[in-house]
Amino acid sequence: MDPFQQLLKIMQELRAKCPWDKEQTHESLKKYLIEEAYELLDAIDSKDNKKLKEELGDLLLQVVFHSQIAKERGAFDIWDVIEELNKKLIDRHPHVFGCETPEEVLKRWEERKLKDRESILDGVPKSLPALLRSQKLQDRASLVGFDFERPEQALEKLIEEIEEFKEAMALGDKRALEHELGDILTAAVEIGRLCGLDAEMCLQRANDRFEKRFRYVEKKAKEMGKNLRDMSLEEMDKLWTESKEFDYKEEG
Repeated sequence: MDPFQQLLKIMQELRAKCPWDKEQTHESLKKYLIEEAYELLDAIDSKDNKKLKEELGDLLLQVVFHSQIAKERGAFDIWDVIEELNKKLIDRHPHVFGCETPEEVLKRWEERKLKDRESILDGVPKSLPALLRSQKLQDRASLVGFDFERPEQALEKLIEEIEEFKEAMALGDKRALEHELGDILTAAVEIGRLCGLDAEMCLQRANDRFEKRFRYVEKKAKEMGKNLRDMSLEEMDKLWTESKEFDYKEEG
């Protein structure tokens, strides 16, 4: 028995005999699928091949698990999933499996995106992280020319949205504040797109920097025999500035 067939057999046995696995549904497994996807991203960033191999396996398990549940419902099985994937890959890459010119490839690619869709925005998952979904929605809209021509125009829009946020702050209107903050984030994503940047990745790296620098502040405060709760903002800000200088030295 080859390893993949063995995996399918194990999954079938688990669904038949393991109390926890028997209870699972497509809906109950959603959170695990998301967790595994993010753990895979961490493994990719770690450059650890052993960890990458393990997390790819965990993600594959989710595909097999969902396929087994679907098979039990009489909907489809893993082989139908693979067959559909094969067809999609061949259909979307006629320049590999055909003999089109680069211009024909681009034209047909755009046509396939629009085929069988009521809206050009169809197919962008609502469950994506908000920044990533915003970027994908904007990418789609740009296909029909709904886009700024230059990053500077998007920057002007961001400044405009910030002014509107200030007005909402003055009014103390929380609903308006939520609305305007959303517009600010959307404009920031647009600036990134037009500069060739991935907003989700930019924020992830900013999160990493924040965590690293704050941990530095905690460490230095402890070395000084101080508790952060007892320190003034000015004292903490001084350590924060030191942490940025420390970052630059490490990068250099």
